[in-house]
Amino acid sequence: MVTMQRSYRFRAYPSSVQKERLNRQMFLSKQVYNILLEKAQNHFKETGKTFTKYDMNKWIAKLKKENPEFKEVYSQSLQNVSDRLSKAYRNFFRRIKERKRGRKIKVGFPRFRSFVSSLTYPQSGFKIEKKRITLSKVGRINFVNHREILGTVKTFSIKRTKVGEWYVTFSSEIEDTPPFSNNRPRVGMDLGLTEYATLSNGLQIKNPKMQNALLTRLKRRQKRISSKKKGSRNRRKAIIGFAGLSEHVVRQRDDYLHKISSNLVNSYSFIAYEELNVQNMVRNHNLARHIQDASWNKFIQFLCYKAESAGCRAVGVNPRGTSRICSGCGNVQDMPLSERAFNCDKCGMSKDRDLNASINILERATEGQSGSYASGDSASASQKGKASGIVESGTILGGAS
Repeated sequence: MVTMQRSYRFRAYPSSVQKERLNRQMFLSKQVYNILLEKAQNHFKETGKTFTKYDMNKWIAKLKKENPEFKEVYSQSLQNVSDRLSKAYRNFFRRIKERKRGRKIKVGFPRFRSFVSSLTYPQSGFKIEKKRITLSKVGRINFVNHREILGTVKTFSIKRTKVGEWYVTFSSEIEDTPPFSNNRPRVGMDLGLTEYATLSNGLQIKNPKMQNALLTRLKRRQKRISSKKKGSRNRRKAIIGFAGLSEHVVRQRDDYLHKISSNLVNSYSFIAYEELNVQNMVRNHNLARHIQDASWNKFIQFLCYKAESAGCRAVGVNPRGTSRICSGCGNVQDMPLSERAFNCDKCGMSKDRDLNASINILERATEGQSGSYASGDSASASQKGKASGIVESGTILGGAS
């Protein structure tokens, strides 16, 4: 039986006593992480060998005998600490290899932790009820169970945010459904900043620019932080206030991305998108803030995992040259970013540059396939809009305020 992973995240409301226990366990987990990291460094200096995950777990057992306070943390959660550190080492060595191959990235040796804000129960130690979860050595915690948890829960995590809110995450295994099609049209999609996305059938998704709406308030709260004395209670309050407003922006953005991604996968059977290298794009300091606010990678992540269960295929293509190619005759010409219309020097075609790029993206993803609507003449934008049921005045509504 083929299975797939699915995660569920809910807001939790532990009592004051439970918060103290959780914070205490996170503090102890941080200490164990730092002790293991120091031991791993010394072990490599003395022997020239890596301190393996198996060695770390043996050392944890030794720590619990010498310091009974570490027994306050559930055993599986402590073993997850060693798992995190071993993954940090593996990623460190992977980045070294990638840098030797010529990739320009920071190697980033594992660092000592100043805090730990989450606990993970990888196999056991938790019991799920309707709206409560019982954690070993913590107690029964209330959480808002607003949707059914499908499949078999394998891993559980509880996390504290910077503003002191608590969330629980369940990772479950469910049976993978056979692929099917919802028999909707195919479409190409070009991501941008003026419009969030332009589809090959002429529809556009508005860019809400969530951060811009609250930019003045964010700057004001940043100034409050800088004006407070370091280490003071007022500074901590100012930091929490800024973090709360930033979290509000993230929630607004996620809500918008969830809505438009759901609308797309339910309206089309095939979505071609461009695989953007956002990490390189944010090096442009004039556009970095706007690109980060757009969260294209998160949007594509939402789109891909929702497409699996909606009868839709999401396919990424190389975006190189899609804005410079004429979708009518294939002519290639220069297209400065300042020009918003593509006027072909060869065939005379004139189209919005993003619309032209989205048609090229669909054509690149459906080469050799029939019925792609890549040329834009097989079905009109108005016909496709009526079929999707989410179009008003040529714009897909994301549902965000």
